[in-house]
Amino acid sequence: VQLVESGGGLEAAGGSLRLSCATSGFSFDDYAIGWFRQAPGKEREPVAYIRPDNGRSDYVNSVKGRFSISSDNAKNMLYLQMNNLKPEDTAVYYCAADAIVPLTLATWRISDFGSSGQGTQVTVSS
Repeated sequence: VQLVESGGGLEAAGGSLRLSCATSGFSFDDYAIGWFRQAPGKEREPVAYIRPDNGRSDYVNSVKGRFSISSDNAKNMLYLQMNNLKPEDTAVYYCAADAIVPLTLATWRISDFGSSGQGTQVTVSS
């Protein structure tokens, strides 16, 4: 499983960014796919994911209505559209894939059968 993120950067509050993740080595039909983030001094938290069993997505409450996760299965790409960015969104964002599908987004901790990328920095200025 390989995951390579891109698209991070510096953006003003209220702006938008689109993160991309190029993937290989697994099928979107079999893996949970999504995004985590880690802010300075905080634990890594799951932000959004897509379930392989029903295709449904879920988001952490703090980004609902602002972020949108999507995938292009034909291109093996995962995306995170981030709108109305806030300074508290500042973090390193990681693309992730996991063969063990978590019961809920909140309980997702990448298993031994999962992987994440190297991360891309998102900085939102106030």
